Parts: sequence; C-alpha cells; structure tokens
Amino acid sequence: MNQSRDPTLHQRILSDIEGRIVSGEWPPGHRIPFEVDLATQYDVSRMTVNKVLTQLAKAGLIERRKKSGSFVTQPQAQSAILEIHDIKAEVQSLNLPYSYAVAKKASRKAKAEDSRRLELPVASSVVEIVCIHNAGARPFCLEERLISLATVPEAADADFLAVAPGPWLLNQVPWSAAEHRIHAVPANAEVAAALDIARNAACLVVERRTWSGAGPVTHVRFTYPGDRHALVARFTPASQ
Repeated sequence: MNQSRDPTLHQRILSDIEGRIVSGEWPPGHRIPFEVDLATQYDVSRMTVNKVLTQLAKAGLIERRKKSGSFVTQPQAQSAILEIHDIKAEVQSLNLPYSYAVAKKASRKAKAEDSRRLELPVASSVVEIVCIHNAGARPFCLEERLISLATVPEAADADFLAVAPGPWLLNQVPWSAAEHRIHAVPANAEVAAALDIARNAACLVVERRTWSGAGPVTHVRFTYPGDRHALVARFTPASQ
C-alpha cells in the first residue's frame, strides 16, 4: 500500500461517495461500505477512509452509528419562518444539486378561490404557475402560485424556464408586505404523485401572500414532504 497517495485518494474517495449520495444512487438509509472494505477497495489505510467518513458526517451526508456502520442521512432543509426564502439556496445548503421544472403556466380569469387567495375581484386576470423543485434526483417541493396581472403584467409573457417565479418576482416587483400561513396536510393523489411520496403522507405547507404599493402581487403555496423540511424561528428578548 502506497501511503504517499493518501492525500490524492482522500479527495477521490470523498468525491466518489459524495457523488453516489447526491445522485441518489445511495438513497437515505443506505449503508456505506465498512471502513475495512473501502480501504481494500481504494488500496489506502483505514485512517484515510476514517477521515473521509468523518468529513461526510460533518457535512451532514452520512450518520455514523457505533457498531452498526455509516448510513446515508435523510437531508432536511431549514428555512426561517418570517423570511422570503430561496428554495435553490435551501437545496444547495444540503450539498445537493438544484433543479426545477415548470409543470404548468396559464393566464386566465380568477375564480372564486383565486380571488380569496389573492384578495382580488372575481374575473381579475391572473397567471397560474405550478413548479417542481428538485434536490438531486428527488422532488423537494411543489410550488403552486398565482400572480396578479393587474400588479405584475410582465408575468403574462415570462416563461420562467431560466428563473423560478419566486426570484423573478423579487427582481421584478419590490414587495411592501407579506403574510405567511403554515400548516400540515396529508398528501392527496396529485401532491403525492408530484413529490413521489405515499398518498396521505404528512406534508408541510407554507402559504405566502405578498403585496406592493400597487396591490396584491402573488399567492404561493409550497408543499414539502414532512420528513424533509423544518421551519426555524429565532427570537431575541425585548429590551427592558
């Protein structure tokens, strides 16, 4: 065994294992090969393998269990409750590649439910957008959004193929007020299919409305698999 190669092989082993995890080849719960087996496979010392696994554990990609081995973790994103968070940044914080796809975009007249969600008169013009945000090879979040064309007429011509609706709106229209509503729901058939989860699985839903000086901007509903997302609030005591 040539120990002088360990620094270079350290990066190779790290990249190999990280690549299998990020690509989904090794899904959450998958047992990583034992140290002795990895050392034999890569012709390195167990110390080199141990350093690699320690680094992966610190990054949150694996969990090391005494006497049981190392296992791929279930990534869980965190977002601040009161912030307009960026889903792409959430996914990248998990060391996973981000992608998204537009499943639906249509301009139409607002229905009664749309008017309630956006606080618009019935038959106002809106854009409806449905997107799937992915973390690696797995769906991360279902986005269902309405945009008021009276406030943001440019949305009618935007295709949202290069930039997701959320970042596009933040760059297009400064918002002056926002409202969040957070609740849990069981996945119906449509949501279960979109997120590749079991029907009736627990989901976390974050609904947001924003306004500008010109009126309502957007209402969006983000639906996350319940075991992959957490909301965090940080408080500081009021001055006495």
